[in-house]
Amino acid sequence: MGIADRKAKEKEELKELILQGALRLFVEKGIEQTTIRNIAESIDYSVGTVYVYFKDKNAILHALHTQGFRQLGGQFGVLRNVINPMERLRAMGNVYIRFALENPAMYDLMFNAKAPMVFLTGEDEEWKEGKTAFEALRTTVGQCMEAGHFAGHQLDPLTFMIWSLVHGMCSLEISHRTQSVDLANVSTIVDQGYTEFLRILDKL
Repeated sequence: MGIADRKAKEKEELKELILQGALRLFVEKGIEQTTIRNIAESIDYSVGTVYVYFKDKNAILHALHTQGFRQLGGQFGVLRNVINPMERLRAMGNVYIRFALENPAMYDLMFNAKAPMVFLTGEDEEWKEGKTAFEALRTTVGQCMEAGHFAGHQLDPLTFMIWSLVHGMCSLEISHRTQSVDLANVSTIVDQGYTEFLRILDKL
């Protein structure tokens, strides 16, 4: 490995160290209490070093949220081999729910926190990660329609409804709202709710 390659590798390793330090603090303290200074302190580097790689905290949080989408996208990618679109749609929901409940802090950053979107607004960029995830769902719903399902429904509104419903259940669980109302079997309510939703889809 040449000098240039070694320096590039070291830069990537330091950048990843900053991101992982930020993620730990985000999980422990939350977004508002996570600062550039305590990120730097957590990895034993100066504040200036962090600013070499990221212009502000929103840039760090956006980079983390991008990593989350790559992880979720990788899990969705396995489902490309599922030929039947309805089976794939059902499986996508299960994958989405498992990802959200197993990675609540990351999920909150990806879909609820404002910071990554504030960063995009400042950079005048589009939300590529969200568009890619939505397109994967829309493509599957469209293929379901082509196979004769969801007659009389419109593609984009139906896709948005499916995403919103599953997202809503995950968000309510992650924010502990499901534990604060009188629900039977609260520990499995998300899975039960998704099963009920699939029964409705099967009738369309």
